Amino acid sequence: MEIIRDNNWLKFRLETIWTKHFPDVALKNNVFVRFGRKSKTRLGSITLGRRNTENPNTIITINGYFIDESIPEFVVDAVLSHELTHYAQGFCSPHEQAFRHPHRGGVVKNEMTGRGLDAILKAEKKWIKENWPNYIKKNS
Repeated sequence: MEIIRDNNWLKFRLETIWTKHFPDVALKNNVFVRFGRKSKTRLGSITLGRRNTENPNTIITINGYFIDESIPEFVVDAVLSHELTHYAQGFCSPHEQAFRHPHRGGVVKNEMTGRGLDAILKAEKKWIKENWPNYIKKNS
């Protein structure tokens, strides 16, 4: 059975990561995940939908290049975990904001390590460093 990388696949990956590594993080609003534009530098992002509503949606966008099955699944999972860490820490979510800045002081890395995601984070960083520049040259 061939697995198709589409937005439903991303949703399944996010739900799997959330259940396994973020079970204490309440789902306080609608969270949508999707493939976005192809980008050489931005692997993922998290934003709030319309802010004029009482409980705006959270939208996690993953680099469009990641639809390519030659990108390892652990890379996608690491990026999803990174964005979910932002959600848990109150960035672009209804949760109370835990820190003033989303990346300063290694707060994302520390959170991911504390949730048992250190191996996937290291593997993703290594793969990106060793493979991403050549992948972009061949595919952009």
